[in-house]
Amino acid sequence: MPTLNPHLLDTGTPPIPEIQNCGARYDGSRGPLLNLCQAVPAYPPPPAMLARLAEAAGSPDAARYGPISGDAPLREAYAAHLRGIYGGTVSAAEVAITAGCNQAYFVAMMALAGKGDAVLLPTPWYFNHSMTLDMLGIEPRPLPCRAQSGFVPDVEDAEALIDGRVRAIVLVTPNNPTGAVYPAEVIRRFHDLCQRRGIWLVLDETYRDFLPAGQDRLHDLPSGGAWPDNLVQLYSFSKSFAVPGHRLGAVTAPAAFQAEMSKVSDCVQICAGRAGQAALTWGLESLADWREGNRAEMNVRAEAVRQAFARLPGWRLEALGAYFAYVRHPFGDTPAWDVARRLAEEHGLMCLPGPAFAGEEGHLRIAFANVDAAAIGGMVERLRAATP
Repeated sequence: MPTLNPHLLDTGTPPIPEIQNCGARYDGSRGPLLNLCQAVPAYPPPPAMLARLAEAAGSPDAARYGPISGDAPLREAYAAHLRGIYGGTVSAAEVAITAGCNQAYFVAMMALAGKGDAVLLPTPWYFNHSMTLDMLGIEPRPLPCRAQSGFVPDVEDAEALIDGRVRAIVLVTPNNPTGAVYPAEVIRRFHDLCQRRGIWLVLDETYRDFLPAGQDRLHDLPSGGAWPDNLVQLYSFSKSFAVPGHRLGAVTAPAAFQAEMSKVSDCVQICAGRAGQAALTWGLESLADWREGNRAEMNVRAEAVRQAFARLPGWRLEALGAYFAYVRHPFGDTPAWDVARRLAEEHGLMCLPGPAFAGEEGHLRIAFANVDAAAIGGMVERLRAATP
């Protein structure tokens, strides 16, 4: 076979299929297989959303190409949605609709960095973020986050890592994999650092709609004015509206950035699926109460997970938020990959090891969004049975 792209060959493989393969070898002796490795909502979209998706899919207009940056009604609706959360004067010209948040990240990275550049990624990091940079020949430069600091990155650590090759800092909050929610003041300090050093701040807010009760926004960067000229914000409709199969995300950034990024989008997918865009234009306002109910349910599950690990001797919950619990396991020096494989194959409990996210050994990520309270109870029993 002829040679493939060496950057692609040097890129690691996604960890979720490997753990799912381990789960396929589970014999069912401890009950149904529990999928705690993938961040997906367990509930379907509401019937009214499904009806609008079906209606839009049957429209001849939805079968045609749409604008590269997304259909105008959804861009307008999402800009208004952001103004409601953050204030400021963000407009539809500063919004692009993408085929999911992974595509949003990919096209944004192609727009702001090139081969030989570097981007700071806090570790543990979301593996697709580092994989994207590896494929593009961009260095994913680790910014270590520590358990004793709640896995919140440190601005001083970041500044020490910035050199002439660094084009951006990426922050994910609420974080995947740890669940940590970064304080607004920390985000403000990172933005100030990026402004001072002339680089971009990329905020991945995929899990913004699953904040703790009483917290309705992550930061105040627009500050009642124009969208900051070095801020790229990423968002996923997939999680918030339970439509991951429709692949819909958004990028909010200065209009000049959007004009250049649209060149990338035109070469990747041209436009996001139009039936989903039509349904979301209705759903952004009409499903606000439904989304708030889902946030409350995720907070209930998070508290159930907190209480579960309090009852598990040897296990330590080190971070919790949105869809995720990040825990230290009690298996000593056993590699976390081996622990994860054993839990999947012998106990029917699929989760991911910390090293899958460039994290330290000794950690596991548990994604609890797609299991209910009863399954969380089953998780406790299986972890107790597996504990030495």
